[in-house]
Amino acid sequence: MPADERLVAAVGILDRLVAFDTVSSRSNLALIDWVADYLAGFGIASARSSAFDGKANLFATIGPPEAGGVLLSGHTDVVPVAGQAWRGDPFRLQERDGRLYARGSADMKGFLALVLALVPEAVARPLRVPLHLAFTHDEESGCFGAPALIQSLPEGVARPRLAIVGEPTAMQVANRQKGCAFFRTRVTGREGHSSAPGRGVNAIAAAAEIITAICHVAAEAEARARPACGFEPPHTTLSIGTIRGGAAVNIIARDCEFEWDLRNLPDDDAAALKARIDAFIAADLLPRMRAVFPGAAVETETVVNVPPLLPQTASPAEDLACRLTGADATTTISFASEAGLYQQAGIPAIVCGPGSIAVAHQPDEYIARSELAAGQGFLERLLDWAAGPA
Repeated sequence: MPADERLVAAVGILDRLVAFDTVSSRSNLALIDWVADYLAGFGIASARSSAFDGKANLFATIGPPEAGGVLLSGHTDVVPVAGQAWRGDPFRLQERDGRLYARGSADMKGFLALVLALVPEAVARPLRVPLHLAFTHDEESGCFGAPALIQSLPEGVARPRLAIVGEPTAMQVANRQKGCAFFRTRVTGREGHSSAPGRGVNAIAAAAEIITAICHVAAEAEARARPACGFEPPHTTLSIGTIRGGAAVNIIARDCEFEWDLRNLPDDDAAALKARIDAFIAADLLPRMRAVFPGAAVETETVVNVPPLLPQTASPAEDLACRLTGADATTTISFASEAGLYQQAGIPAIVCGPGSIAVAHQPDEYIARSELAAGQGFLERLLDWAAGPA
């Protein structure tokens, strides 16, 4: 199929994919069913895995599975559109001035559409190296789906040798990403009349002390900024996202809960930073709270924990991606992706895909036809490499 016809096919597939409302709070099964049927039409079997009911990952292989191969990975879920001022229906692809607008068009159903549009030619050519397709669920809510898919991957010689995660990087090759962890801290104190605050334990006040400690660690991390690291901002960050607590203004607050996140540079130890907060709570704050009320408590739950992506010496993923793009340098991404999970599982990974992260999660998200064409060219060169001589 000529390149321009394949691009038309990709746009048609993208139109179908964005029509599935796969906001992370909803099921993605209708989309997965459609993809499985599409692949079956070319004689390609697919397998499913899942971390949650009503959700599924999909894995399929084109070519000789015993040869390892290249994993092309993308997530099927998208972020919500509620409260955003879209100029049209966010779940219907609309083109204006060469831009294709829809939720997920850039992040990252555009990449999925390009991969699926490549299938007819991939099955028609005798591949030396297999191409594996990995479509995951619940990446946007915390990369919850990918671990189940990774756990189900074949072992031994059939295991993928490298992974390309097609998040929107404007086709730059990213070999470094920050780690990302979300925490939920619950503080339990003792209620009482606000006229005698010393007789109770104010959970909001205790939470404020913890938040102050988090802010101190964040300030120290900012002071250690590394302007040459390539990340924006060029330092580890900690921030408070939500807080709620108390029952009334004249009642000492018994309960308070807040959520916070930690996004660490790859060479910063996220566990050590969190341990400093835990140590303050255990050694300083809790003893003071329990001196008044022995039942006082502080519990911190890890809600999300996405590992960073680290540069690897002689990474086959980086070498291949740079060869296919012609890049002589790599870049960094500050947003989370599933690449670190693949790397953690022993599969070298990079992030490289069409579109811009700057328009992701925004109203009127779009991917330009020229950006799709750039991604298509990358995948066509990958196919030539996979079918070429050793």
